Amino acid sequence: MGVDITSDYKPSENEQFMNPRQREYFRKKLLAWKEEILRESKETLEHLQNESAQLPDLADRASTETDRALELRTRDRQRKLIAKIDEALQRIEDGSYGYCEETGEPIGLKRLDARPIATLSLEAQERHERRERVYRDD
Repeated sequence: MGVDITSDYKPSENEQFMNPRQREYFRKKLLAWKEEILRESKETLEHLQNESAQLPDLADRASTETDRALELRTRDRQRKLIAKIDEALQRIEDGSYGYCEETGEPIGLKRLDARPIATLSLEAQERHERRERVYRDD
């Protein structure tokens, strides 16, 4: 992209929203997050492969199976997170990143910094969560 980003750069409300520097900041943040998840997934796979020995004690075996199931559920959640990261990277490319899918208004920089895959402004997210609570089957 050709935009210089120093490691101490933080997007500011005092600059134009989603200028090239901000887009590059969030692109790098998303790519680093994705890389970390992929590295952790690889470590988990290696751990699960190394731990495939049969344990003679039934309690130890049950504990190991429970741990494996938890790890696999975590990895499945992370697989879904990677898809959301890829979608956010695509939005950076097409110019829609940082704008609320419902209202078209800018999503706050603080929200994006905390949750770079956010697609709704804080207000739209709160409305969405209120509707979910109202229509949820208890």
